[in-house]
Amino acid sequence: MEMGQYLEIFIEESKEHLQSCNEQLLLLEKNPEDLSIVNEIFRSAHTLKGMSATMGYEDLANLTHKMENVLDAIRNEKIKVTPEILDVVFLAVDDLEFMVESIATAGDGKKDVSLVIEKLHMIETGEPATIQMAQDEVAATTVEDSKLELKNNYDQYEQTIIQQSLDQGFHCYELSISLRSDCLLKAARVFMTFEVLEKCGEVIKSNPTVEQLEAEQFDHEFFITLITNDLSEEIKKKVMKVSEIEKVEIVEITRLNQCQEEELGDKEITNQVHAAPQKREKQIEKSKEKKSTQTKGNSTSQNKTIRVNIERLDILMNLFEELVIDRGRLEQISKELHHSELDETVERMTRISSDLQNIILNMRMVPVETVFNRFPRMVRQLARDLHKSINLEVIGAETELDRTVIDEIGDPLVHLLRNAIDHGIETPEKRRSQGKPEEGTIKLKAYHSGNHVFIEIEDDGAGINREKVLNKALSKGIISEDEASSLTDKQVFELILASGFSTADTISDISGRGVGLDVVKATIESLGGVINIESTEGQGSVFIIQLPLTLSIISAMLVELGNEKYAVPLSSIIETAIIKKSDILNAHNQKVIDFRGNIVPLVFLNEVFSVPVEIEENDYLSVVIVRKGSKMAALVVDSFIGQQEIVLKSLGNYLTNVFAISGATILGDGQVALIIDCNALIK
Repeated sequence: MEMGQYLEIFIEESKEHLQSCNEQLLLLEKNPEDLSIVNEIFRSAHTLKGMSATMGYEDLANLTHKMENVLDAIRNEKIKVTPEILDVVFLAVDDLEFMVESIATAGDGKKDVSLVIEKLHMIETGEPATIQMAQDEVAATTVEDSKLELKNNYDQYEQTIIQQSLDQGFHCYELSISLRSDCLLKAARVFMTFEVLEKCGEVIKSNPTVEQLEAEQFDHEFFITLITNDLSEEIKKKVMKVSEIEKVEIVEITRLNQCQEEELGDKEITNQVHAAPQKREKQIEKSKEKKSTQTKGNSTSQNKTIRVNIERLDILMNLFEELVIDRGRLEQISKELHHSELDETVERMTRISSDLQNIILNMRMVPVETVFNRFPRMVRQLARDLHKSINLEVIGAETELDRTVIDEIGDPLVHLLRNAIDHGIETPEKRRSQGKPEEGTIKLKAYHSGNHVFIEIEDDGAGINREKVLNKALSKGIISEDEASSLTDKQVFELILASGFSTADTISDISGRGVGLDVVKATIESLGGVINIESTEGQGSVFIIQLPLTLSIISAMLVELGNEKYAVPLSSIIETAIIKKSDILNAHNQKVIDFRGNIVPLVFLNEVFSVPVEIEENDYLSVVIVRKGSKMAALVVDSFIGQQEIVLKSLGNYLTNVFAISGATILGDGQVALIIDCNALIK
């Protein structure tokens, strides 16, 4: 039998069964006496064993068989569920995930699983050494080969990046760089070294930290971890060209061991968004099945579906975007000709294309559970590492987002959850002394509101200490003394999103390096979203992310500036207004207006974009009031054209750093209108 034609189905079904195992094991940990949960895990393991054997993947089948034996003993009450036994079963599931992922990336699905099989056998036979072996396995957290001696310690996020890069065929090097002992400008040489390396690939870590290197808080040696396509000798030659560098040694990281994968709890947390297209299609199919209703007289209803590759949906979306552009052109021609039959036809075409647009956009929508469903494992592992008791509540996982947004939202959520676990939730002892339950709660919630999706990460922990944040921001020069005295609580909370900001007293593998939340902010803003923070000291914090439903077709306000047309996304606009020039005020050498009791700075777009305009003696100005978080600005334009749905097009690789422009669109008359990035203007 030709197995190739069944491979896609095998991979997809295997991932679903393993995900089910993960979810059910977490439930079993909370309800160790519930044998119905054990039966669910057993059924998934049994099915996976049969599929693996049929497809000829012996390592998969053997490991699943051993896991199945342990589960069978538990459900027959020969073995009692303990945390140590669950640790070993989790390790087995991790190995199974690794092998399935290997098969999915054209590998052979083989892995040395003798150690885990031995542990499962010891559990099955009741040997006491199992507990110690499980604890030893969980405690081991090294990233390097046993033969390698690396200078950098990698946290879970960095390990994921390394593993993902290795899986995709990149080289991962750790460079040990020594400056000459008589080097006078150490920080300058470090900067030049970073510049050279960033042209070769991506720097993911330095030791000491970038901040310490800039402040020259190191002797003459520093370490950098680089992901690249280049060979080590080429990189060494380039770095040695930097003056005053004495020596460069390079060690290649060739693999991440099994122990490190367990520490992470999920080697796919950050690249979940790059999951195989078939997984996303399955999620789409699931969401449709959930919405199907049962017909009268039938206990079940058959939902007829077909699988469609996500690339085909992308092509369909691109074609529809062209149709939207042509629709705009037809509407323009119709207005100019004033032909009744043409008007009716265009109107009907507009209605039909709007319906078609909704259908295509809905086809691209993916439940956020494709990202959410991996977080329980991560929370469990981090809580254990920090000796905290944490319950993660997931609400609204069926909420749907455009695939483009889903692809980017995974990393920010990882950072925010880690922040809540480390900084938010207190230790059980501290919570008990404050009269709180020992177990902390983190709620991960998603819901629709208008044309946006909101994702909230709420914890019932310590909240944000205003004074501590202010003092840290002052010490790092993020704000001045004058600014500190006038900041509202909301503005103080937003300081923790600044680059390099951290209130951690000690640097750990989980936090304290001053990276993370600034990445969250940058990613969310690049998606056209905003992040807000609410916190009450002693009671907890809520991080609220607002995201657009889709990024490809957006509603915008078209405005004129000289002879040029620009588009301002409606999601950023509060309102448009006509103001008197006599109402313009001056504050700190900045022209401002009083808008409903708020002082709002004026931004003259003709100056920002260097657009020549005719000076007219007019007593009024047309402004568009835009918002980014709690900040506002009034964009001065020549005139308003009106609201229109536009297709967002990238400016391409050649024009990557155009200030305050996020893309372009083609209008009905064939002109190109640039789309204004309001976030950049306000910032």
